[in-house]
Amino acid sequence: MTRLSRPIDAQDQEAEWLEPDSSGGFASGTVGTMRTRRYHALLLTATQPPAGRVVLVNGIEAWLDMNGARFPLSMQRYAPDVIYPDTSANLLSFDTDPWPTWRYQINDNTVVIAETFVAKETRETVLRWRIENASNSLAKLEVRPLLSGRDYHALHHENPAFSFDATLEGERVQWQPYGDLPTICATSNGAYAHAPDWYRNFCYVRERERGLDFIEDLAAPGVFTFDLSHDEAVLILHAHSGREKPFEENAKEHATHLASRETERRAALGSRLARSADAYVVTRNVGKTIIAGFPWFTDWGRDTFISMRGLLLASGRHQEAESILLEWADTISEGMVPNRFPDSGGLPEYNSVDASLWFVVAVHDYLATGHAHAATTSRLQRAADAILDGYSRGTRFNIAADTDGLLRAGVPGVQLTWMDAKAGDWVVTPRIGKPVEIQALWINALSIASAWNPRWQALRDQARESFMARFVDPDTHTLFDVVDADHAPGKIDHAIRPNQIFAVGGLPFQLVDGEIARAVVEQVQMQLLTPLGLRTLAPSDPAYKAHYAGGLLERDGAYHEGTVWPWLIGPFVEAWVRVHGAAGARERFLTPLYAHLDRYGLDHISEVADADAPYTPGGTPFQAWSLAELMRIEKLLGGS
Repeated sequence: MTRLSRPIDAQDQEAEWLEPDSSGGFASGTVGTMRTRRYHALLLTATQPPAGRVVLVNGIEAWLDMNGARFPLSMQRYAPDVIYPDTSANLLSFDTDPWPTWRYQINDNTVVIAETFVAKETRETVLRWRIENASNSLAKLEVRPLLSGRDYHALHHENPAFSFDATLEGERVQWQPYGDLPTICATSNGAYAHAPDWYRNFCYVRERERGLDFIEDLAAPGVFTFDLSHDEAVLILHAHSGREKPFEENAKEHATHLASRETERRAALGSRLARSADAYVVTRNVGKTIIAGFPWFTDWGRDTFISMRGLLLASGRHQEAESILLEWADTISEGMVPNRFPDSGGLPEYNSVDASLWFVVAVHDYLATGHAHAATTSRLQRAADAILDGYSRGTRFNIAADTDGLLRAGVPGVQLTWMDAKAGDWVVTPRIGKPVEIQALWINALSIASAWNPRWQALRDQARESFMARFVDPDTHTLFDVVDADHAPGKIDHAIRPNQIFAVGGLPFQLVDGEIARAVVEQVQMQLLTPLGLRTLAPSDPAYKAHYAGGLLERDGAYHEGTVWPWLIGPFVEAWVRVHGAAGARERFLTPLYAHLDRYGLDHISEVADADAPYTPGGTPFQAWSLAELMRIEKLLGGS
């Protein structure tokens, strides 16, 4: 896992860590401890797993008093840009193995070690501090929790409705800032002194960069004091809904017990990538689901089925893959699986043409493992047939098999493909008509289902023949991005995008080979490949955007107009291997992604990156399908 033992520079301090629980909640922050996002928190819980997320404990103020001298162990930024206190001079190292761990140099002889981890199954956040080489000095640690009680997308401000009331019972302190939220429980081996106060004008620079509100006020109900010269300090945070049974051990014993269980659990997961992959697998209803990315995504259909192939199937987690597929199979409506479930509840959103087809691909890959029982196999095959039935007859948003056997889709004002950016009423890349990767998925789905249902064979053969006749550019032997664009017969979108790569790699069945496959791979490699993935548009295109930055409108406008997506390295490398062979592929294409694990979102791979050098990462720091495709390709190349 990530180990920063060199001098930690400003870029290192901005890197982010993630500690998820089993239900969609998480703790997260930065190496430097300064919160830079509204999503950075120590206790962020999902009240309707994996949705209904609320922030309860945003962070802490921590100070060490040693023989009358005070040393900060946490760092804050206040508006407009005041950093106080500043721990950067004292931070010796940071490590994520087995969980986030900081080492602070206090003086020539004294080092303080601070740890934070989330016990995944119990959803408790454990904070521990211990001192090395104290030389019998007096060392007092003061920790002040900073609370809110808000939706994780929102911000908190000083208000008279906030309740500072505290309930003390033994080692436990409880607060309930707002009556409709869970109670915050803090259990420690220190002494608590109630001292209500407001800390105002915290400044979150990542939100400011995204053009969003970025100032917040937090409530500080009191201070925990620990004698660090005689024992380690322990503070355990938990969201209490009234159903949980309080643990019977004292705080230190319970923290030790949780640490032991977490160490065993993480070690059992195996490799670094497998441990990171576990972050995204959480509870939904009675089964499991896959979070699309942290900190702001929940579970999306498209992302779930793409990610499953690497996160679960490539690492042998077959039972969880089966659970997820069966859970989603029950959601099929008119041949479609949902693209997402609203965070606030309500009806699922069926607004994707490709999510359902990726479901069929995931079913194929799962059944190919040989781990499905007969009843599960039958149920998943029926679900795949239901999707193909709905698509061949016609379903929402003008999705239907056309007379040429290809799949048409799209209506004005709706974004249906994975290139789904929309700002207000502006659909940035509508791609209405017959997009190339949708045909690759459609023909793959028909091929998959033909193995158990021969009635799909004729439609598959027709679609494949039409694909070869209509998508191959006679001049370059590459593939068009969309044909019958805007449902206008014969209208072609010639934009050079990465979507054509799915006709060669990324799916079980390769649609083109020989000269055409080589031409596709060469064009994508020459014009779209970067160290962190594929650009979404060639730099020669007038619509090309080199940077993913600015406010919502600017970011959405660049999302698929040049911006690099790391997950696309998976289909590209598979296509490259199918054309050129596997020799040298790992070193050539995967090495930059492994280096990326040590920056931005530590041990994970970001959602996107700038299209031009130095390919600055952006979007979510922790993206499921980005990591998943690295894992899938590692498996393909014979790695761990």
